[in-house]
Amino acid sequence: MGCCDDPTESNKIDPRQLVREQQHYGELVRDLFTDDPEKVLLRLLHEANAYLRELAALRAYYPSVRLHAIELLDKKSLTVLNQLIQKEPDSPFGLAAKARLGHLSGGTGFFK
Repeated sequence: MGCCDDPTESNKIDPRQLVREQQHYGELVRDLFTDDPEKVLLRLLHEANAYLRELAALRAYYPSVRLHAIELLDKKSLTVLNQLIQKEPDSPFGLAAKARLGHLSGGTGFFK
């Protein structure tokens, strides 16, 4: 009856959204069991938020996933790029981070 949200009330979940999430989860599990997990992870990187991309850049199991995650990092992830450069300066990941950092700081991207 009130005009405002009551913080003591639990949030209501839209049943349609719950069904969509369950379907998405089911499709993801099916893909992981039936497809190449590396390809699945590369595909999921495009849907991932900044935190998950940073995590993938730092610790993903597959090198191709780490490298692609580094390519997708933006200016908000400068600390992660610097961390990669410091921890792995001569590795392919450190070199990719240097290149990405140069790309972002040089303003050669679409978004400055």
